[in-house]
Amino acid sequence: MSSYTVHVIGGDGIGPEVTSCAIAVIEAAAARHGFNVQFVDHDWGSDHFFRHGRMMPPNALDTLRQANAILLGAVGHPDIPDHITLHGLLLPIRRGFDQFANVRPARLYPGVASPLVGYPPKEIDMVVVRENTEGEYAPVGGFVHHHHPSEVAVQSSVFTRQGCERVIRFAFELARRREKKRVTSVTKSNAQAYSLVLWDRVFQTVANEFPDIETESLLVDAAAMNFVRRPHSFDVVVASNLFGDILSDLSAIVRSSIGLAASANLDPTLTYPSLFEPVQGSAPDIVGRGIAPHGSDLMRRDAAGSHREGGSGARRGSGYSRGSGGGQVLTPDLGGAKTTRRCGRLSWRGWDSWSYARAEPDREVVRMPPAPSTGQPARPFVLRSSGGRTDAVC
Repeated sequence: MSSYTVHVIGGDGIGPEVTSCAIAVIEAAAARHGFNVQFVDHDWGSDHFFRHGRMMPPNALDTLRQANAILLGAVGHPDIPDHITLHGLLLPIRRGFDQFANVRPARLYPGVASPLVGYPPKEIDMVVVRENTEGEYAPVGGFVHHHHPSEVAVQSSVFTRQGCERVIRFAFELARRREKKRVTSVTKSNAQAYSLVLWDRVFQTVANEFPDIETESLLVDAAAMNFVRRPHSFDVVVASNLFGDILSDLSAIVRSSIGLAASANLDPTLTYPSLFEPVQGSAPDIVGRGIAPHGSDLMRRDAAGSHREGGSGARRGSGYSRGSGGGQVLTPDLGGAKTTRRCGRLSWRGWDSWSYARAEPDREVVRMPPAPSTGQPARPFVLRSSGGRTDAVC
């Protein structure tokens, strides 16, 4: 029987609530399909900061390095500046484990309404691939004359050819496994005439190696308009750290709610564990009320499965399309009345008839039955080993 270790950082706000829902479903799947999952919990986050003056221990990365995957709930507290919580936990993990590809799928599911009128289920189906370790979020800068009237702040972006090329190539390889086979690059190279001109050149170089993939290059302001004006036209969108961060939130709202937004922080080389998280934040205003959206956790498992499957799962349906129950299994943020825990239970019942199949020596696949409405197979989860490391059991 296969065994996997998932390290869990519930974190702040509603993070522990949505993460416990995800864990319950994973445990049920493990029991039904004959594999073991050991969850290692870490009480890191803002409470840890209040006790120790830091978001996580100094040896946190050494501890997490032993995991097959990392599950994060949320980071953020009203009494701690956001730059401290972010730079104290999530960003060090992304950089320390070289999780250079941040993958954020956005698909309109049955029973979930888009704020844009006239879009039926599945017509909006895009993936934002965000460079995740450098760019505008590189920790390069500082203050001069700190807290004096003449104070100066310097923040530098860092764009390397290697960093641009590997995330752009990842986007093209993902697009090759999807139906539309299209990659859109988003920059602001008309104004940022060095860093993003380098990005544009690298994008064109990589595009020449993929003649079967249609390409489009947009300035970020035009991309923001077109996410609203023609979201159905996008397939894979690749962008820098800052632009990908902003546009992926917009794609989540265009298709329904930030409560369904999932984020997969991937090391595609499988050298280090990858981290899976929701995008909704810590939401302190609804902590303890039991109404935190659960969809992001279901989507996180989809994103993890898509990672293991090389991305093809993003085009074939998902756990959430089953788990949403055609609109009957929704939390209040999506217009429903179910609690987080209730949604999790109903979602598992909707997936009750999964079958387990052994595919090949380094891959184990949990497959779901065809969706009743289409007869098409839904996306499987895939757990895959490489060089002794098994990754992404989510």
